[in-house]
Amino acid sequence: MNTMIKATHDRASRSSITLSSSEIAGLVGKRHDNVKRTIETLAEQGVITFPQIEEKPSTGGRPSSHYLFTGDQGKRDSIVVVAQLSPEFTARLVDRWQELEANQLRIPQTLPEALRLAADLADEVTSLRLVTQEQAPKIAALNRLATARGTLCMTDAAKHLGVQRKVLLEWMQVNRWIYRREGCAHWLGYQPRLAAGLLEHKVTVLGSDEGLQRLASQVRVTPKGLAELALKVGGLS
Repeated sequence: MNTMIKATHDRASRSSITLSSSEIAGLVGKRHDNVKRTIETLAEQGVITFPQIEEKPSTGGRPSSHYLFTGDQGKRDSIVVVAQLSPEFTARLVDRWQELEANQLRIPQTLPEALRLAADLADEVTSLRLVTQEQAPKIAALNRLATARGTLCMTDAAKHLGVQRKVLLEWMQVNRWIYRREGCAHWLGYQPRLAAGLLEHKVTVLGSDEGLQRLASQVRVTPKGLAELALKVGGLS
């Protein structure tokens, strides 16, 4: 009975440990808003569980919030997030979790307790290694996309993503990547997507039978935009 109570206490202690998205941003050297966006993207895709959100004390009058990763599920999900953002910092995150847990775990008092703790830690290390290995090919592919050169038209972008062109266009329109002006046949990119380097406008000169020339703007997807779209629309058909 005492052993069961102690085990329950240890699990409860681990479940009370939390790590915030703000701290993750500090560990990997990324902007907090970028970290939050990655968390939301992975949660929407079902790769991780949507973490709890908590309001932070306002700075300069602006409301702020961060996500909280809690317990074993939060530990696993936060490692997936960091593996997506910066694989090289995964070990640093694991070290941080171990520091947090070290402050919660009770020091084993007997040999059986010490052996049990060692077995639990070995299981956790194996789980972390499997998560990292599982995410590595996807991360490598996205990194290759993001660092490629040139831009793609919508048709080529859809081919690279393995989706129909009309499906991609519909998704990008609904999610405020592209739009059309009234009476205009060409798609245009929303300014925030252009400013973020996800889309570009290519301007071409068009001629007519009367010899008149006019300018036409065509929206194109950058390598960075293609990598972002691969995360968001790769499962569409």
